[in-house]
Order: sequence, then C-alpha cells, then structure tokens
Amino acid sequence: MRIVLSGASGLIGTALAASLRADGVEVAALVRRPPSELGEVRWMPGAQPLDPDVLAGAEAVVALGGASVGRLPWTRGYRRELVQSRLQSTKTLATALRALGADAPAFVSASAVGVYGSAPGVELDETSPAGDTFLARLCVAWEDEARRAGDDVRVALLRTAPVIHRRGVLKPLIQLTRLGVSGPLGRGTQMWPWISLDDEVRAIRHVIEKRLSGPVNLAGPTPATANDTGRALAERMHRPFWLPAPAWALRLALGAAADSLLLADADVRPAILERTGFRFTHRTVQEAVAAAV
Repeated sequence: MRIVLSGASGLIGTALAASLRADGVEVAALVRRPPSELGEVRWMPGAQPLDPDVLAGAEAVVALGGASVGRLPWTRGYRRELVQSRLQSTKTLATALRALGADAPAFVSASAVGVYGSAPGVELDETSPAGDTFLARLCVAWEDEARRAGDDVRVALLRTAPVIHRRGVLKPLIQLTRLGVSGPLGRGTQMWPWISLDDEVRAIRHVIEKRLSGPVNLAGPTPATANDTGRALAERMHRPFWLPAPAWALRLALGAAADSLLLADADVRPAILERTGFRFTHRTVQEAVAAAV
C-alpha cells in the first residue's frame, strides 16, 4: 500500500507517517523544499500544478497542511495566511486528483471541528450545520476546495478536534499552568472538543481502511468543558487552577481567535467513527491529558 501525504512534518503528519511506515506502508511525503529523503516529492502549491502521476496508484492522498491556528494573535495578515495555506494546497491536490478521474486515489482532506462554530446546548454530529465564526467560514471554504476533486473521487473530510498533546492545544496551557496562573477561560463551562494524538492517527487510518467518505468528526467520545481540560492539566502538573481570564480580555488580546478557539461552545460527537466500529484508546480528556503530560 502507498499513501501520499502532505503536511508530513507537522504534529499529526509526523505521527501518522511513523505509524504507517511501522506497518510497512509506503509513504510519499510532499515537501516544499528540495527532497532530502527517500520518498519525498517536491511540490509548489499555488505556484504550479502537481503532476497527477505523483498521486496515481496510491491508496489515498492525505492532506494535512496549513498554517497553525495555534499561532496567536490572528492578525489580518495571518488570517489571510491561514486561508491561503489551506485553500491553495487543497486546490492543487484536488485538481491533480480530478485529472485522474475514476482511477484516482481517495482524498482524505483535513478540516476541523471549528466548522460548527459555537452552538451552546446542541449535540453536533456530521449532519449539523456550519457556524459563523472566522474558523467556521474557513473550514467551509476548505472543504469546498476538497470536493472539487470531483464526483469520481472518494473524498473524506477530517473534522479534527484540538489535539491533546504538548505540541498541540496543551502548549500554551502548560506554560500558564507551570506559572500557576491557569484558570477558567471566559465562562469555562463551554464545551471543548478534544482528541488524543494516538486516537487522531488511528482515526485517520480507520477512515482510509473503512473507505469512509464525507465529513468525519475526529473528536473524543466523552464531552468535556474548557474547565475539565484545564483542571486535568493542573492536577497532572500539581499546580492550581484558579485565575479566570474574562471573555472580554481574551477578545481584546486575541481578536477573532478568541471566539473561534477559546470561547466557542461546541459539543462535537464522533458519530461516524463510532457507527463504523472505531474504538478509542483515550475515552476521556483526563485520560488524554495523562497520556500527553
């Protein structure tokens, strides 16, 4: 089996590539620099088309690229980078896949649970409507580009939750917790979707192996609030969890990122994963934090 992977140097991409190779799967990594390792292929999304032959014969093309949403604040220039880095790379891959027609591999394209925006009190599954935050609108455009691969291509959309990992959503929280100044973000009772890195990788492989298509929520099975995540981390680090950060202060400091990332209330359920037999390694955010820290 051969998998073509973009975003192979990121947190999820690195772990996914390692998991696949450990099982003898050939991974062709698309890189934006001159290739330096066996299996790497240079591409220039947004600057020149990708030769469809690079993708031909693969089991799936997995697209994980994009500028980090964790880099704050989101200035006007960085918001533009968040959009362009996702849409350009996705369009480049979708165009190459479309050229292969019925012989094209599956297209497993990244998205995010941010597509749902903020929906307090509502359980959100893959049939739920998109929200109206900046991140929600970005995800809608991102998924639309993936679908441009055409009707002949099986397209799966990975609506990933924030990954519980030292290099993921925990990175800024660890810094605050270590200093003893962590606490509720806004109300703190807003639902925060989450997933462990191990389950993220296993879920992507599940999507490929089960030949799933359409949106798939990659989120942990047990709902958790922002306070649940923060307290689990503080307890693990033996530090207090007490200092609140008011919503107005977060919006003042972070702008659009505050409402898209920290204050959004989204109870996202992994309906399709569970319906197709996926079994989570980490079923609670407490288990995921313990594994990560």
